[in-house]
Amino acid sequence: MLNERVHEAINAQINAEMWSAYLYLAMSMDAEAKGYKGVANWFFIQYREELDHAHIFMNYLNSRDAKVELRSIEAVPTEWNSVQEMYRDTLAHEQKVTALINAIGALANEVNDFATANRMAWFIDEQVEEEENAREMLASAEAVEDNKYGMYMLDKELAGRTYTTPGPLASK
Repeated sequence: MLNERVHEAINAQINAEMWSAYLYLAMSMDAEAKGYKGVANWFFIQYREELDHAHIFMNYLNSRDAKVELRSIEAVPTEWNSVQEMYRDTLAHEQKVTALINAIGALANEVNDFATANRMAWFIDEQVEEEENAREMLASAEAVEDNKYGMYMLDKELAGRTYTTPGPLASK
């Protein structure tokens, strides 16, 4: 049986992942509206990844015979002043998500829930990658901040990003 506190924390994380998806969808739509199709693609893939993260948590709760409780998703911002601001917000958001994931991992360890701790190890590794990607994108966007041709080239490059199903879902 899943510990009650762990169960609550994972349900809260499902909501956080859905909020993250909604945030990245809003960024994608704002970038699209501003003519940055490649940036929009990058954020749309982030949106899909966050939905998958929520799905992984839902599958995990179901596998532990614990009820998934879907909650209201708070409103997200819908407009940014620049691509650089989008990536600054992305990095800050991913750092916040890392703290949430680490807290669930710590709670699982505290209550000796080794199955949850094991699942959280995948998410902890994923967050290292998410923060690294956000830092790299921010650095790239800042490097071309005042260079229209550079931004054009970055946008073209981002149009080529493709979606990859996360490991825990790929095997299902």
